Amino acid sequence: MTLSAQPARKIVLLFTNDMHSRLTGFGPESYYSPLTANDDKTTGGFSRIAAIISNEKRQSDGTTVVLDAGDFLMGTLFQHLEPKTGFQLPLMKRMGYDVVCIGNHEFDFGPGKLAEIVTSAGKKGPTPEILLGNAHFSSKDTRDDALEELFNTGTIKRSYIVDRDGIKIGFFSLMGKVADDNAAFAPPVKFSKQIPAAKKMVKELKKAGCDIIICLSHSGIDPDKNEGWGGEDVKLAEKVEGIDVIISGHTHTLLEKPLIVNGIPVVQAGAYGRFVGKLSLILENGNISVENSSLIPADDRITGDPVVNELIEKQIEVVNNEILKPLGMTYGKSIAETDFLLVCDEMGDVENSNLGPFVADAIHTYVNIHSASGTDLSMVAAGVIREKILRGLQTAPDIFRVMSMGTGNDNVPGYPLARVYVTGKELKSILETLNVAWKSTPANYCYYSGIRVDTDPEGGLLKKIKRIDIIDSEGAVKNVDFSKKNETLYSITANSYMLQFIGIIKKMSFGLINVVPKDAGGNKITDMKNAVIDMDENRTGVQEGKEWLALMEYLGSMKDINGNGIPDIDKKYQNVIRSFFPVTSE
Repeated sequence: MTLSAQPARKIVLLFTNDMHSRLTGFGPESYYSPLTANDDKTTGGFSRIAAIISNEKRQSDGTTVVLDAGDFLMGTLFQHLEPKTGFQLPLMKRMGYDVVCIGNHEFDFGPGKLAEIVTSAGKKGPTPEILLGNAHFSSKDTRDDALEELFNTGTIKRSYIVDRDGIKIGFFSLMGKVADDNAAFAPPVKFSKQIPAAKKMVKELKKAGCDIIICLSHSGIDPDKNEGWGGEDVKLAEKVEGIDVIISGHTHTLLEKPLIVNGIPVVQAGAYGRFVGKLSLILENGNISVENSSLIPADDRITGDPVVNELIEKQIEVVNNEILKPLGMTYGKSIAETDFLLVCDEMGDVENSNLGPFVADAIHTYVNIHSASGTDLSMVAAGVIREKILRGLQTAPDIFRVMSMGTGNDNVPGYPLARVYVTGKELKSILETLNVAWKSTPANYCYYSGIRVDTDPEGGLLKKIKRIDIIDSEGAVKNVDFSKKNETLYSITANSYMLQFIGIIKKMSFGLINVVPKDAGGNKITDMKNAVIDMDENRTGVQEGKEWLALMEYLGSMKDINGNGIPDIDKKYQNVIRSFFPVTSE
């Protein structure tokens, strides 16, 4: 008797996406108490998620599978130790995860380090099945060889089939185009087009006799002003037959109910593990239908899994000893507090962020204190600000999460701060271009410190800036001459990842503008590593500065308003309302 002739069967999918190593929840770290219920306002945390998975499996009257749609790594201090410890993937297996897919942020340290993470994890214990369906490797560049070998040995798979309770379930994963664009350190790994890759894998899984085919797509969906919903996973559902469910990721979208596209349920559970998605399916006579769906809040009503919590607590000690103590910090010590929210949401009102200017000011102050050469202006893009500063007490891990991306050439996490020099004319060109670029890509919206700019809203394309002033720490104003004859160089500081884009202004401006990043002597910079700022020239080697360390120091310099010995974030940032530049002419 074939399965299609059997009675209806239930399949329950529990899913997350974009958890970004949020092992200890969403909220100020000091309030997180996963083992006791109803005593804090934090959400998420792997201990609570583990308890939800365990409870759902115990209560399920169907076949339960636990999935994650990518970006499960990167976003907290835990990430920096992953290449050595391989901690998180075995932890996720212990929590009950069956299959996970690789997203763009798994590539934040490059393909070689991703291979180290997976290899270290495998040595530590069993891991979920790891998928990445549309990756392609270079035959000439050796930087992706270790990752390619993990594909060759089946440690990482393009697709996976599991026979559970007599139901043959096929999985495959995709990296979407936007996620690919965001994976700046993935090369030489490339990703084939989503739809042709999906059609090929669906065909293979159908041929293998799968009863249900599930796509873990790190591509995403977005609100569409005209059509309700759009995005790559909507197009995927429209154009590829044979997929039964799309577990979506990348866009951090919280869908209360499945988006049904061409009969295919597309689901996504927000980000940071604040919710666990649940989708119940009915398999009957070879057909799949949605029975019901829900989002399970991973909040303080849940009493967490004590074993998972103990494992995380032990890893916190490793983080404390290997990362924070050498910097003179302690994981749980309160370093600042605030009674208002600081936020930068690249999918929201980027123009009126108070956190963006706060970060820019912190970087500017830090560099001008610690670097002998200082900087004329500092900048930060919305896309590299990864977290809000929530109300309450702030600790080192809370502040790190704000600027958590990347790594440098030292043992301190985070992209190093770098400095380049440009002429006044080039500075104007950069600002003009960025003023346009963010409108199609909000992640490119920039915040500045150290400059004042007057604009003419009626000016033509790349002709809106009328005046640029450099303002030093004493308030002295220096006008920037952006005529072609002015050869004076002006310094710009940002993280090394962001400054790489200054070299591609020509592409962003469709060939109208060319900017050549230079050093203080006017020599062209060809490798951004050479632009990294040495924060202590009296010591051997380059002492890298980091954005999160700039934030820590800036917070520590603020006044203690309520007399409890903890600095309070300056009220001037409570209601900062700024357009693209600090000053715009009326």
